[in-house]
Amino acid sequence: MTTPHRATKTTPDDLTITPRDIHFATQAASGQAWLGGDAVATAVFNAMSLTFPDGERLFMDAVRHYRGELNGKLLEDAKAFIKQEAIHSREHVALNGGLDRAHYPIDEIEAEIRQRIQITRERGPIAMLSVTIALEHFTAMMAEVTLEDGSVFDGTHEDILRLWQWHALEETEHKAVAFDVFQQVTAKWTPRQRYFLRIKVMMIVTLLFTSNISRYASKLLIADGVSEWTARAKVLWYLLFKPGLFRKGWRSYWAWYKPGFHPWDHDNRATMAAWQEKFTAMAE
Repeated sequence: MTTPHRATKTTPDDLTITPRDIHFATQAASGQAWLGGDAVATAVFNAMSLTFPDGERLFMDAVRHYRGELNGKLLEDAKAFIKQEAIHSREHVALNGGLDRAHYPIDEIEAEIRQRIQITRERGPIAMLSVTIALEHFTAMMAEVTLEDGSVFDGTHEDILRLWQWHALEETEHKAVAFDVFQQVTAKWTPRQRYFLRIKVMMIVTLLFTSNISRYASKLLIADGVSEWTARAKVLWYLLFKPGLFRKGWRSYWAWYKPGFHPWDHDNRATMAAWQEKFTAMAE
């Protein structure tokens, strides 16, 4: 087997990560099937939103732990990353707060999410950072689908659509920050050690993230009266086949397994440009 090469690539020097402090109107998400009347799609995105507040706090803490080892542009990028994620967490708390907790098992799902995240925290800083870079790759993959394929959100209320587009933009902007921090703090590791850790973690995260989102979304559908088997089948069909939310990003996903990979190997700054202009203006 070829020994993985030490990656030296980083976030482009001319890329500015800009926290945009925008408050979105989320009332439209309080009704059922806010995503174009599609109950399955709505359940999937509600399930993901439920994971974001605690998940993003994990990401912030993972990067914050290593700030003392950073300098220059990477330190500034890390600070901007933390600010962006804090605002994302706040807005998804607001979005999740509109869900009907008397009807849906929101408290049960959130408790499980917190428990799973606590397990990661207890494994220490490098485990937290490793999980962060893997999940950031997932969010960047889904952000790419959101920004480049608007059909995923066909029929979505404009206020909710803007929230997800804004989130997708900023996830794309900072998609490599945690990865760059990982590269910096593991600089003394051998290339093989670094490569195999991120591959191992990605394989675990892929299994758990897919199964967890599927399970949480299924629980939401079951609360609406869908049978458990039907709910699970419909959610997996949505994620993997039609429209294939996870399948659409397969090229980006598999790139992770390439030795020497860096998130900006896929340079989509041109796609971001119009979205940056739109949401920077909204934040002013």
